[in-house]
Amino acid sequence: MTDDGNTAYNGRIEALRQDEFPMLRDEVYLDHAGTTLYAKSLVDKFAADMTSNLFGNPHSASSSSQTSTSRIENIRLRALQFFNADPSEFDLVFVANATAGIKLVTEAFRGHPLGFDYFYHQACHTSLIGVREEATNSLCLDNSAVQGWLCGTNPILESRHHDRPALFAYPAQSNMNGSRFPLDWPDRLRKSTLTSDHPVFTLLDAAAYAATSPLDLGNSETAPDFTVLSFYKIFGFPDLGGLIVRRQAAPIFQSRKYFGGGTVDMVVCLREQWHAPKSQALHESLEDGTLPVHSIVALDSALDVHRQLFKSMDVVSSHTSFLSQRLHDGLATLRHGNDQPVCVMYSQPSLAPKKSDSLLGNGPVVAFNLQNHLGSWISLVEFEKLAVLKQFHVRTGGLCNPGGIASSLGLEPWEMKRNFSSGFRCGTETDTMSGKPTGVIRVSLGAMSTLSDVDKFTSFIAEFYQAEHIPKSILRTASPAHSDLPDLVVESITVYPIKSCGGFHIPAGTAWEVRAEGLAWDREWCLVHRGTGQALSQKRHPRMALIRPAIDFTSGQLRVSYRGSSLAEITVPLSANPNLFQESTTSKPMASRVCGEEISAQIYTSDEINDFFSTVLGVPCALARFPPGGLGKNMRHAKAHLQKHQRVHRKTQYKMPCEFPGIDTPPDSDSESEKQRILLSNESPILAINSSSLEALNRQISEQGGKAVSAEVFRANIVIGSSTSGLESFAYSEDHWSGLRIGQQEFKMLGSCRRCHMVCINQETAEKSEEPFITLTKTRRFDGKVFFGTHMCHIPSSSTTVGTKEAQFPTVAVGESVKVFQ
Repeated sequence: MTDDGNTAYNGRIEALRQDEFPMLRDEVYLDHAGTTLYAKSLVDKFAADMTSNLFGNPHSASSSSQTSTSRIENIRLRALQFFNADPSEFDLVFVANATAGIKLVTEAFRGHPLGFDYFYHQACHTSLIGVREEATNSLCLDNSAVQGWLCGTNPILESRHHDRPALFAYPAQSNMNGSRFPLDWPDRLRKSTLTSDHPVFTLLDAAAYAATSPLDLGNSETAPDFTVLSFYKIFGFPDLGGLIVRRQAAPIFQSRKYFGGGTVDMVVCLREQWHAPKSQALHESLEDGTLPVHSIVALDSALDVHRQLFKSMDVVSSHTSFLSQRLHDGLATLRHGNDQPVCVMYSQPSLAPKKSDSLLGNGPVVAFNLQNHLGSWISLVEFEKLAVLKQFHVRTGGLCNPGGIASSLGLEPWEMKRNFSSGFRCGTETDTMSGKPTGVIRVSLGAMSTLSDVDKFTSFIAEFYQAEHIPKSILRTASPAHSDLPDLVVESITVYPIKSCGGFHIPAGTAWEVRAEGLAWDREWCLVHRGTGQALSQKRHPRMALIRPAIDFTSGQLRVSYRGSSLAEITVPLSANPNLFQESTTSKPMASRVCGEEISAQIYTSDEINDFFSTVLGVPCALARFPPGGLGKNMRHAKAHLQKHQRVHRKTQYKMPCEFPGIDTPPDSDSESEKQRILLSNESPILAINSSSLEALNRQISEQGGKAVSAEVFRANIVIGSSTSGLESFAYSEDHWSGLRIGQQEFKMLGSCRRCHMVCINQETAEKSEEPFITLTKTRRFDGKVFFGTHMCHIPSSSTTVGTKEAQFPTVAVGESVKVFQ
């Protein structure tokens, strides 16, 4: 398709998206390699099919059963024809997804009397790599090793048993960076003189490739023995996979041991153990149990609608390649003001001339990482926070492709093991270790992607990660001595009894207890999902902001209401009565998780209490308590630490907030900090903000046409301010405080507070907006991380003051004076 043709086709897709993909309104979906999107007409057509036909279990002779059986076989044929596969040469086995197809093939090879040898390409998905655990021997191959094997210069099979089958697996397209690999490898492998005396089979993972490209199995002599794919990656719906078996390879399944319902003609189990597998068709002996009838019926509608909307896979391939080339070019040409690249690319251009090292070029996938102008990596976690806020849907991390990640990022096995020993896990927020990223950003395109999607994403990267104007030197200003600071006071004190719910404002003049874990009653309770035990958060459930706890010492109750609801208020005793909680003596209690940590929380049993929270949030949840004074999993520790943008203990200079991304080096831990106990707060015992910093932030938001935010969005325990207004010159001076004295109590600063887009939730309405995170990203980002506010902990009184009232019962109050220590 020509550029003009691609542009015209793009206009057609733009026009149909409003009606066919209404879920994309105001969203930019760029994760088609995970799953593409389903069209409205597909859902409508499937619904009409379901309501006009009666489909029964196919393992019966009833008319509804026979209707299902007939439709399934017709659709099986249509699906084979979609891949140009002759049903006399191939069979299609319906499975849950590509991984299920891989497991089915593995079962067959595992059952062989001599076992099997397994060879897999380094670009394989984790699901293919896992097969090695079932093999007698296994070996990971790169491109050169495969080429050497095929050309006879790498005799990797010579030392193995001649009668033992071997399986070679590889992807048609890498799910990580879109690299494509030759589809003629199976044919060349069969013709290789080294394999002429060895039974060698090929398994092709076509899940990523078939999503946007025509998979042609027209020649059974050159086709893979086994091809796995996922239909939802092509059509968006149904959630169904397929295993296409070359009939010449079917005898290997005779080694498969397991059999399920519907796959056998006879089973004997009394005094003898014998069974006869079905033999009329291969799929009959492999599709265990009842097939997902309705999902297969939906595939019929999917095939019709896909052709109606997108014409053919050839057209889809041309369109997505055109978009991918534009995206790759747009990102690759972004430069900082010092000519350093913004993006480090791991994908090849889709339409570039084919090179010897790129094999078949690239699919519509662009994998990359971001760097600031000094070459420091931008945090994937921070990138994703901003992407979510700007309504971009992308994938970050290791992408279930360990070989591709290791190769692209230059990670040696010992480095990956070291990272694991240092605490790195899939899904953790640690995304840069020892100066190397642990994952990538992946943008993938689909049939309904458009030029607008691509251009919006490129503009997003340029706006937030490209530093065009870089000063010759970083300006520093003198850090004000505490004598230069205005008279500071505590403006407000707030505790959040239930984690992620509304705050309880301490009345002026009330002395509030300070404990080792933080302010009394702060984040002592949480809501946990009844199924997973995971603590709920406003990030996923914004309406938690409307749950308003109030501490009533007169009645000894925590009173909880829901703003804007007619539901009656509930009460929870402040006392930790054991009769209120689930007993853990008869069975192992479900573990709860807070911020990734496993804790042992006390779960309330009251239906009245738990139903209240489940009703207002629309989530099955229960109230849990994590009282102070615990040990082991009944205790947590602070994670806050000083960052390198903080110039604590350096009285001569400090750095003002950056006006462009990532000017600092990676954060250091405060090695001198003792572990501080916390309850259910994210990082530290107490969180404070400086009202002068808030004034400066709101000025910057207003200058961009935004609406000022309240202090409540930062969910701080203590707001420190001055009786004198307009003191922006002291904004962010808290970055460089070493400690505070509030009244008679002293506190140690633990480091700046790293922020996420939860600060964009209005605590009065639970509505979500872009600010203040967007402005913070541009003005308070250090090493790719966004900071606002400061963590601190209480320092117990020294020996000289032991015995005083203040030492015995430390408190703080609104209006008390604040002294800063530099």
